[in-house]
Amino acid sequence: MRLGIIADMAGPHPKLDMDRILEAERLGFSQVWIGEAYSTDAVSPIAWILARTTKIKAGTGIMQIPARTPACAAMTVLSLQALSGNRFLCGVGVSGPQVVEGWHGVPFGKPMLRTREYITIIKQVLTREKPLEFHGEHYDIPYTGPGATGLGRALRSIAHGNPDVPFYTASITPAGLRTAGEVAEGTLPIFYSPEQPDIVTAPILEGRRKAGRPATMEGFDVAPYVRIRLGDDVQACRDAIRPELALYIGGMGARAKNFYNDVASKLGFEGAAKTIQDLYLDGKKAEAAAAVPDALVDEISLCGPAARIKDRLAAWKDAGARGHVGTMILKGASVEAMRVVAEAVL
Repeated sequence: MRLGIIADMAGPHPKLDMDRILEAERLGFSQVWIGEAYSTDAVSPIAWILARTTKIKAGTGIMQIPARTPACAAMTVLSLQALSGNRFLCGVGVSGPQVVEGWHGVPFGKPMLRTREYITIIKQVLTREKPLEFHGEHYDIPYTGPGATGLGRALRSIAHGNPDVPFYTASITPAGLRTAGEVAEGTLPIFYSPEQPDIVTAPILEGRRKAGRPATMEGFDVAPYVRIRLGDDVQACRDAIRPELALYIGGMGARAKNFYNDVASKLGFEGAAKTIQDLYLDGKKAEAAAAVPDALVDEISLCGPAARIKDRLAAWKDAGARGHVGTMILKGASVEAMRVVAEAVL
């Protein structure tokens, strides 16, 4: 099982902690990821990271599909692969309807179909087998719809890229995981239980079989985000993680459509998930955080002293040994926490 970290650019005054990233590289971590919501983008800091490092791979977790045409994303892949010696990992995802329609101002559409079309187009650009031509429901290249001049023509990328660049999706729903199995080489689950890996693995395998790909997890990287807080007081460490879990389970999406809430329910916390959502949507954020069960925090996170974290890592290493987890991506890891995990895993 490999290790990775999340590089954080969140907050009103974004800052990238390169010292932590360089320490991760020194420790032998294989990946660093950075995302985007409606603040800083993912591509710019990844380019910065790749320029400052020599071994670690860096990925967009995720580039929002509605923010860029597939050809623009393909040009990003071509550029970053060329500049980094093929260390770029291309993570893409549709985001949620609140961001897609509320920030980018485009229809949410059919997210799984859009994802399939998007990755298919980028791969066509990278393989350069023929000039780019694609006519789907979401993308029409060359464009032939209303307002077209009729002057567009199929083009082939001037740059010769690496057609083997791995694609990751930010999938959490069964449909999204099936789609990842069909068209991607990895996925980045935001919640993951090493005791219940089939929640993620089973739909991926279903998608791989549907697409005629090998019906195993070999070559497919399940890279879950694992929140970590190192400290002597276990309860204080859990409390530091609860607000983020409450935000996702309670506040990310509408009451009737919250994918993160659905995942918490599938993990066996349906009653708690409903309570968290009710409290959060009623504006009671502190109460919602307090309602996140200790058992849920412990199942999907790493909390407490070094010895406790190392003991918990046994379940994660077992999931990795059985082919369910390829890379553990630490979220919120201090340098000290990275060293503890590296010592136990690498």
